[in-house]
Amino acid sequence: MGTSSQAVLPLTGVMVLELGHSVAAPFAGQILSDMGAQVIKIEKPAGDDARKWGPPFVDHAAATFQALNRGKQSVVMDLRDTAQCGQLLQWIDAHVDVVLQNMRPGQVEELGLGAAVLCARKPALIYCNLGAFGGVGPMANRPGYDPLMQAFSGIMSVVGEPSGQPVRVGPSIVDMGAGMWAALGITSALHQRHSTGLGQVVDVSLFETAASWMSIYAAQYLASGEVPQKQGSGQTGIVPYRAYATGDGHLVVAAGNDGLFQKLCAVLGHAEWAQDARFISNPLRVTHAATLYALIEPCFVQRSNADWTALLDAVGVPCAPVQNVADMVQHPQLQALDILQDVPGSTIPLMGLPIRFNGARPQPRHASPALGSTTLEALRALQVIKSTPT
Repeated sequence: MGTSSQAVLPLTGVMVLELGHSVAAPFAGQILSDMGAQVIKIEKPAGDDARKWGPPFVDHAAATFQALNRGKQSVVMDLRDTAQCGQLLQWIDAHVDVVLQNMRPGQVEELGLGAAVLCARKPALIYCNLGAFGGVGPMANRPGYDPLMQAFSGIMSVVGEPSGQPVRVGPSIVDMGAGMWAALGITSALHQRHSTGLGQVVDVSLFETAASWMSIYAAQYLASGEVPQKQGSGQTGIVPYRAYATGDGHLVVAAGNDGLFQKLCAVLGHAEWAQDARFISNPLRVTHAATLYALIEPCFVQRSNADWTALLDAVGVPCAPVQNVADMVQHPQLQALDILQDVPGSTIPLMGLPIRFNGARPQPRHASPALGSTTLEALRALQVIKSTPT
């Protein structure tokens, strides 16, 4: 866990105002911060709810909050106070390039901080709405959270074992995915502003993000008329392609084509399976998946993960052990990539951006801010960070 030397980051000189809480907008703001932007996080007097999402707690807040808010400044404001809101508007007019918000539907408009008002005041402003169900439609005004979207989008209908109850994907893939789309939309709008001089409104939502994760399943349904079902650790349309119990754990094996299937059969000591009329092509293996898996499963329990990995690696069949978080963070591959980074001011390392520029991973500048660590008056001094026009 080291640090990376780097040149000027891509978003150096960009000022971002985050009216964000929980996961989605804060994750987007953290991406922008790690890429060089100055991110000012406006918090209610009680603070972002995620500050209290623990235990565990580390330093001044929950570990969840620490993982989503590094590199920012925190300003506490009562946005229903006319005077404070007026000061914020003036500061936006003078210094802000991007406003990023994921407040409940209609709230920014009630406060006079919606896209229409702010972009009319400042045509060069980029304004990103990160909503729940999207800006139009019968559910546009409903709030949303990651598990609700995993349920509503169909994600939970295809996760878990076939006979089990609905299961949520553990990581907040909808919240964090929406944050990634927000960051991509914002950076694209910044790029376009270089040639036009004009900002624009970027809209992303949790539901649209969740629906996009279901792209393959939606295509399969639209092509076949059959509703995709839960496949456990497997994958609809590819067999054999799943986890197996071994002598000391579980191993995922991805034999995704006929050649790999033949190699897998040879390693298992049953080369004849590859010539069986039921298994000779992937569509046939999908049709006879239950029969094939019943043959394969007893083989894997006879050896350890390490033994099978060595045998499969030797013939080029992709495989990976099912690791827990401790296994993952301690693995030499993760350490070699230097993605778990030491962060100034943090007592624990944090996962950095999964991207490099000219071989260097952006290095977080400082830990997440204590609540209200920056005052509105102090923001005026931050304009000096805007060293380049955007």
